Amino acid sequence: MFQRLTRRTLALLACACLMAQAQAQNDNKIARLVVPFPAGGTADILPRVVADKLRDLYPAGVVVENRTGAGGNIGADVVFRAEPDGKTLLASPPAPIAINQHLYKKLAFDPARWVPVTVLATVPNVLVVNPRLPVHNVAEFIAYLKANPGKVSFASQGNGTTSHLTASLFMQLTGTEMTHVPYKGTAPALVDLIGGQVDVFFDNISSSLQFERTGKVRILAVADEQRSKALPNVPTFAEQKLPAMNAVTWFAVVAPPGTPAATVDATQKAMAAALALPDVKQKFAEQGAEPRGWDSARTGQFIQTESAKWHKVIQAAKVTME
Repeated sequence: MFQRLTRRTLALLACACLMAQAQAQNDNKIARLVVPFPAGGTADILPRVVADKLRDLYPAGVVVENRTGAGGNIGADVVFRAEPDGKTLLASPPAPIAINQHLYKKLAFDPARWVPVTVLATVPNVLVVNPRLPVHNVAEFIAYLKANPGKVSFASQGNGTTSHLTASLFMQLTGTEMTHVPYKGTAPALVDLIGGQVDVFFDNISSSLQFERTGKVRILAVADEQRSKALPNVPTFAEQKLPAMNAVTWFAVVAPPGTPAATVDATQKAMAAALALPDVKQKFAEQGAEPRGWDSARTGQFIQTESAKWHKVIQAAKVTME
């Protein structure tokens, strides 16, 4: 018993020392969470919720900055070149962390050198169709596509985005063909889906959920291992005999190259503690997001796995960006 208590006490003391060290470094310095996408979407909302809970780690405060453009690359480059002191972090969906290196011929930063901090949350992608499309499940949808090759159009948030790549993955797995209609973001894609200008959208659940509830769109499947708590009556792709169709949008925090391990560890622990708070969980649930808070090692492994998966999809679909 004495040995167990000693180990536990030492672990708590070590954690306290890490927090004290990181706090001392950050006193009187405002921290920045850089979001490389516009304000208002899930990518912006989730970091802001967490930032409000990090006052103990950053007594001078935390600000969320939207540095948009080039598929997330502009904001990512700002963070990549920042001082590696734990005060400037990138909070982003997959693109500039795990995907853009496979899309763009040249980047101003090296995604392989990011220092993983944590995954804030995962949000499942869903198969959304206009209600006028005569399908009610995945099997009917596949059969309809095969009977009408190339005649069904799918929207995306833009070339190379997760919605585009998720649709490409679906077509590769099912041997089907649809016509791609890229938009500049989620909102215009959903407007045209609801209006019937396009037929299909592989969207993340947080954007489409409100329109599904009012009957303006129909959600056929969830691209995650389990059903979403926000849509408990909608089956996963695996439940509909397409187990490889797994595609989630995730939101990770990474640090500039050279950020000390102690700083990363203290930051991860503070974020994980924030994610465990009831009000944070509630706000994440409103976005259809599942809080994670994984440590640096698990986050790094997850990012590598996701990067490899989407690289294969990009190569097979021959997607490129200038």
